[in-house]
Amino acid sequence: MSRRCELTGKGPMTGNNVSHANNKTRRRFLPNLQDVTLLSDALGRGFKFRVSSHALRSVDHRGGLDAFLAKAKEEDLSAAALKVKKELAKAASATA
Repeated sequence: MSRRCELTGKGPMTGNNVSHANNKTRRRFLPNLQDVTLLSDALGRGFKFRVSSHALRSVDHRGGLDAFLAKAKEEDLSAAALKVKKELAKAASATA
């Protein structure tokens, strides 16, 4: 399974472990990924995503999954999130 957030695209970063003797060895900083089910108000059902804790806070700040996906850039979203975003757009155009 990929270590990448499905909503923000956040992935692993690299850096160094630095010892007391100033020896440097390469290491990876992994994102804090959580498996969550986010509910869509417009579609009336939940969707499972693997997202970072930062993305969960962003979803709450923007007012839910629907509002978050409306503003999200398509290049940051995973294939599953893009599919949900298109379903939301289709539902919104059907109600309008």
